[in-house]
Amino acid sequence: MKRLLQSKYSTVLNNLTRRNIHYVQGQSPEPKIREYFYFIDHQGQLFLDDAKMKNFTSCFKEKAFLKFFFTRIKKNESGRYEQEFPYISPCGRERNFIHCDDRPIVYTHILPKFIDNKDYLSYGGAGDLLTVLFEPEKVCMLPQSGRVYHPASLKYGGVGLIKSSLAIEFSKHFEFENGEENPPTQFTWNNERLKLTNEILPLLHENSIEE
Repeated sequence: MKRLLQSKYSTVLNNLTRRNIHYVQGQSPEPKIREYFYFIDHQGQLFLDDAKMKNFTSCFKEKAFLKFFFTRIKKNESGRYEQEFPYISPCGRERNFIHCDDRPIVYTHILPKFIDNKDYLSYGGAGDLLTVLFEPEKVCMLPQSGRVYHPASLKYGGVGLIKSSLAIEFSKHFEFENGEENPPTQFTWNNERLKLTNEILPLLHENSIEE
């Protein structure tokens, strides 16, 4: 991971002023321990948290690295920066602290008939290296924000965000039997009309771990 970092030892002020937290990329609070700080945006792109410009040019793109990084993400219970960086991706003696725009897992693409003739969702910008089975009946939309979600591993909080471009495509196939001020009730996928379980709705109504 070290070779992928820029300005490793520069002192930074967290770009979210509401956090008002100082850190140093590559700081060593204990012997042989290094700490780094990252941000995941609502498109699923991974950045160094102190990157001045956060766009496709500056995000991490190496798929092998992204797979390595995202498969190790879990809730930050390290005793350090737990409120400011609610997730961590440990790597040996490195602590990689993470905060995100919404959820650490963002599904970016559909992989049709990927395995056993079933559709899969790709996440983390790693293409087919990071996937989960797509369960269309478990998709859930929050009318308040218009954002669409799908189940994820419990270690990520049980919910992943669906990238906005994909969510817009999904939204064309939602039905709202209880009115558009409530989550959709049906979703048509591959010409099959499905009743939505909305089982992840309680997780979405809980206070965000970021907050």
